[in-house]
Amino acid sequence: MQEMLAHSLFSDFDISLFISGKHFRLYEKFGAHLISVDDVAGTYFSVWAPNAQAVHVIANFNDWNRSSHPLNKRLDVSGIWEGFIPGVGKGEIYKFLVKGFGGEEVEKGDPYAKRWEHPPKTASIVWDNDYKWKDKAWLSKRPKLNALNKPMSVYEVHLGSWQRDPGEPDRVLTYVEIANSLVPYLLDMGFTHVELMPIMEYPYFPSWGYQITGYFAASSRHGTPQELMYLINELHKNDIAVILDWVPSHFPGDAHGLYHFDGTHLYEHADMRKGFHPDWKSYIFNYDRNEVRSFLISNALYWLDKFHIDGLRVDAVASMLYFDFSRKAGDAATNEFGGSENLGAIQFLKDLNIAVYGNYEGVHTIAEESSTYPLVTHPVHSGGLGFGMKWMMGWMNDTLKYFKNDPINRRYHHYQLTFSSSYAFSENFMLPFSHDEVVHGKSSMIYKMPGDEWQKFANLRVLYAYMYTHPGTKLLFMGNEFAQTHEWDFKSSLDWHLLEHAPHLGMQKAVRAINKLYTSEPALYEHSFSAEGFEWINADDARHSIYIYIRKGKKAKDTLIVILNLTPVYRENYRVGLPFKAKWTEIFNTDAKEFFGSGKLNTKSIQPEKVGCHNREYSILLNVPPLAVTILKQEK
Repeated sequence: MQEMLAHSLFSDFDISLFISGKHFRLYEKFGAHLISVDDVAGTYFSVWAPNAQAVHVIANFNDWNRSSHPLNKRLDVSGIWEGFIPGVGKGEIYKFLVKGFGGEEVEKGDPYAKRWEHPPKTASIVWDNDYKWKDKAWLSKRPKLNALNKPMSVYEVHLGSWQRDPGEPDRVLTYVEIANSLVPYLLDMGFTHVELMPIMEYPYFPSWGYQITGYFAASSRHGTPQELMYLINELHKNDIAVILDWVPSHFPGDAHGLYHFDGTHLYEHADMRKGFHPDWKSYIFNYDRNEVRSFLISNALYWLDKFHIDGLRVDAVASMLYFDFSRKAGDAATNEFGGSENLGAIQFLKDLNIAVYGNYEGVHTIAEESSTYPLVTHPVHSGGLGFGMKWMMGWMNDTLKYFKNDPINRRYHHYQLTFSSSYAFSENFMLPFSHDEVVHGKSSMIYKMPGDEWQKFANLRVLYAYMYTHPGTKLLFMGNEFAQTHEWDFKSSLDWHLLEHAPHLGMQKAVRAINKLYTSEPALYEHSFSAEGFEWINADDARHSIYIYIRKGKKAKDTLIVILNLTPVYRENYRVGLPFKAKWTEIFNTDAKEFFGSGKLNTKSIQPEKVGCHNREYSILLNVPPLAVTILKQEK
């Protein structure tokens, strides 16, 4: 193996952008790159370690010799070490030996590595992103299909536990195996999007991917980067958009990871009031540092660029925005003005969203943000953070609290379902029932519901139909669609055998039908984030726990009337005020027998009567099924 040669992929302009926090394609420069220099093939290595005394490449090719291949430190202020080693090819396993600021030596993985060894091994692997994509048709129509006025029904998936081979239950499936099962399932169920819980390389499987060491590498647990590309390509070929969970909020303290990278707090704050997360025992990025912002934004664009991702769900945004998140008042830092806001993180999020939306058409960023921070989904130029959507955590919490009540007591909590309409249009909200709601003793969705078996399933069908007819986009965690009974267990497959039982099969059929309804009725998605698309007919019938509202599209003929009955009492000849005079027909009813309901349907055309009701001139009489959602549309 030849010695290290001086070579650089960085121009002076690259360095200027990097140190000013404005270089968003660092993956084209940093890391390991298979190139040729003077017609000699090899690999160029580069790493940011400004406070290191020395950096060496240690690898299989040099028998992990700690002195044979030193990188050269650039003679500028960048803190970049680099060099070219002839003969090093694809698949070579390597690390950086970093002699830190204090003289200690640590073996670090490459922060920009495209591939890592399978955990618990921790080395990086020289690799490329070569792949022959066949999703040009999807990318060309993505700006239209993935627009904010189109349906967005997201299926959240943990690749390690969605499905496993019954013959090898301890083995997680490969990306290719997942593609062969997941794509047809999503098509059959009618989901428009899939959200993958973090698939960047992470060492500790029970972290579910939220403690990342390899930000630029697809998790080797499921195969190669190209096999992940195959999965994404197959989804795109079937017009299914792909959202990735992305974690720019914190990272673990593993010795081979980003923590204390060059013997100093390089990626994390040195002040542990700002740099350490007490809940997750992890380290918080230093957003005040230009080079760290460049690293993170480059990472976001990397997944959009090299993996054709259609959206990023940004994890734990509230923890980034506030220094006092999950800290006692005396333990929290403040900003330069004495406030609790992390001004560096706020600037980072604005820069991130400007870069994402400015470089890619038809993509979205989605904030998992649980605080009341204002204007999260408003444009940066008007004072917002610039996200496309935000999880509606308040709605989720209020709704689940309401549904946990015995129906006989729901009259006393009526406001918990009407309250969301007072703020539903302050942001672009996504309504989530995510993995967070079915772990850590919170119970499965079906066991959050009160009553006997029939009532539990009826309640859950109502809950999902309510979610899909409420303004906003939708997200449902895997297994929720067929009423998984156990809490989510990341170590094993979902309980697919439950579909042998009528209540669970009925639930799956109901969710499939709800998805079909949602994606085929413009009134349910054309004004997802605007008050134009929603109007109460009756929000005040607490005595019967009945709610009636209108969903409106751009055309009057698309108008829907939604009636929720949140008690097990069958209400015959219930009068409903009409938005306009027309004949109405029932187009959906969660009480259908095929869904394991009681079959209390309105099968005939419903005639309008000139009888005032709900402050409206015309009304109808219909039978309201027990613990069910009824949806009406005017006859053609």
